[in-house]
Amino acid sequence: MRPTLRRVAVAGACAALLALAGCGESALEPAGSSAPGGEDSIVFAAVPSEESTSLQQSYASVIAMLERETGTTIEFQNATDYAAVIEGMRAGQIDVAVFGPFSYVLAKGQDPDITPVAASVDAPGEEPGYQSYGITAADSGITDLAGFAGRNVCFVDPNSTSGYLYPSAGLIEAGVDPAAGVTPVFAGGHDASALAVASGQCDAGFAYDTIVDVQLLESGQLQPGQLRTVWRSETIAGSPVAVAGGVDPQRRQAIADAFAQKANVDYLTANGFCADAAGCEVGEEGGWGYVPVDDALYDGVRRVCEITQAESCTSLG
Repeated sequence: MRPTLRRVAVAGACAALLALAGCGESALEPAGSSAPGGEDSIVFAAVPSEESTSLQQSYASVIAMLERETGTTIEFQNATDYAAVIEGMRAGQIDVAVFGPFSYVLAKGQDPDITPVAASVDAPGEEPGYQSYGITAADSGITDLAGFAGRNVCFVDPNSTSGYLYPSAGLIEAGVDPAAGVTPVFAGGHDASALAVASGQCDAGFAYDTIVDVQLLESGQLQPGQLRTVWRSETIAGSPVAVAGGVDPQRRQAIADAFAQKANVDYLTANGFCADAAGCEVGEEGGWGYVPVDDALYDGVRRVCEITQAESCTSLG
């Protein structure tokens, strides 16, 4: 079922998500009883960027490869939101997670031992990155972010990099207060945000580039020309896979090596994890595979936090 749109004050939403007292397993599908770094299993969590019942299938080939490389069963968690992933990793319930860039920075701020190991790319040799789009209906008359002032504006989630943090910085630079200058609507997903704009539930909104340019068009949920992109962010560092600080160092290295060297279409197809390259899914973003990353890649997110002074950035200390 599509996430319900909810109108909330930005500050209140951020505070509520970050003042998590025990979202843990209540915000996650059951994970089993193994502890991070234990010998029984590795808990791998991800948050869907759009409404999906097949998120685990998108990671099936990568999970199968990781199980062989680590000699350990992988338990997949379809998390409800990034706040749940951050809290789950802090609480010792998640070993490996796919974060958004902002949620990774938040997690790293709360636990310096969390280690980013890889991010996805569309082709070999590319740098991991993407853009946030500011979008309106084609006939809205809005031509730039300044035109978002006074409107119902769809964001994704207060902890979303391309669905909230970078858009907030863009609005501020355009002279629009992202809290008081618009009526914020948190749609819960990038697809939900874009579709709410298309249907008129929001006058304008934000979503990441591939959702607008590819995925919703290919699924038939949007028609070509139905939305207009009036703003593009700078390149945002790609969403990282990160390993919890409590994972045994030898296992952490094995996971990092597996993502950097083998979590790609070429390897997975050649070694029987995918039947053929054309149908090989390597994570939800559907790119070629993963490349190594380090923490410094996400300093751009930290700079945007300095621009916005968003309440959700305060956990960075």
